[in-house]
Amino acid sequence: MEPIALALGIVLIVLVVWDLFETIVVPRPTPGWFRIGRYLVRGSWRVVRALGRDRAGATRDTLLGLFAPAMTLALLGAWLGLMVLGYGLILFAIRDQLSPSPQDLGTTVYFAASSVLTLGFGDIVAVGAAARAVVVVAAVSGLGVVALVVTFLFSLYGSYQRREVQVVTLQAAAGAPPSAVTLLETYARLDLVDRLPGLFAEWERWAAEVLDTHVAYPLLGFFRSSHDNLSWISALGTVLDAASLVLTTAEGVPRGEAELFKRVGSHLVEDVTNLGFQSGISAGLHLGASQPGLGRSAFDQAYARLAGAGYDLVPGDSAWRDFEAARAAYAGRLEAMADYWATPTNSWLDSAATSSSPAHMPDESAE
Repeated sequence: MEPIALALGIVLIVLVVWDLFETIVVPRPTPGWFRIGRYLVRGSWRVVRALGRDRAGATRDTLLGLFAPAMTLALLGAWLGLMVLGYGLILFAIRDQLSPSPQDLGTTVYFAASSVLTLGFGDIVAVGAAARAVVVVAAVSGLGVVALVVTFLFSLYGSYQRREVQVVTLQAAAGAPPSAVTLLETYARLDLVDRLPGLFAEWERWAAEVLDTHVAYPLLGFFRSSHDNLSWISALGTVLDAASLVLTTAEGVPRGEAELFKRVGSHLVEDVTNLGFQSGISAGLHLGASQPGLGRSAFDQAYARLAGAGYDLVPGDSAWRDFEAARAAYAGRLEAMADYWATPTNSWLDSAATSSSPAHMPDESAE
């Protein structure tokens, strides 16, 4: 026997099984000193983002949009490849129990691959008890990995589709990129102010589901919207800003649902940024409501637009203090999340976005 090859093979198999268990089976974030999928996803994302910086807008969006689907296949390939290598090392250590006995590692890796993928060509046969046990376990493992990844894909895409329904629906009222001020103006213009509590209640449920799924399966954060100038991060920021304006600036609008949504939404932002994406998210945590472009002058413009839309407003100085404090709980983290995932942020008072009709849907022919 070759004890070093045997030990390395066992270690590889254990690492793959543990990573599969932590990534797919356990429905919550799990710490770990070494996770194959985690390092593969984050390392690859750094490379793709670097490549995307030098691309034009449509090409860049296409490149970044392909990342998450491609990574699901890359994870399957990595798990199967490492599993094949692990079983190959184990079989190499007990190659005297194979007929004909392989003389090199490459041949045992080939035999391990045919076992894991259940091809069974029969050119090499396990004749010893230990080798037969390894071959049977390898075949079961291969089938199990494929079954788990297929289940994982269905779960990912189901969660992604449910997330995007709310994001796309918001565009009709908030524009693209979405704006909290435009959202509130649209509801006032269409005489739907009494439906704002229902909007916040819907987004409270949406935030709870995204919190559950995106924290359990962080790869979901890399899935981008299929529509231009939209993202789940910008949609979340828009509705959080709208809730903060209702809580601090507008009078006569029921505030209970807005407060509940803001609590759940802020919890979502905090938990996602605590997942450990240190390269991008942590760099922006010092940002807050005083960020350039969202200072007092921007708030005064929003205040004037809300007054023009017919809202009863609290005095400006008091509203600004309260709004700044409310937004500081989530704004910096949201901007850092948008920077890490290279997604559009909410436009707030961007003239190019807010001057157009909020019901305008983007031209998708460029995608």
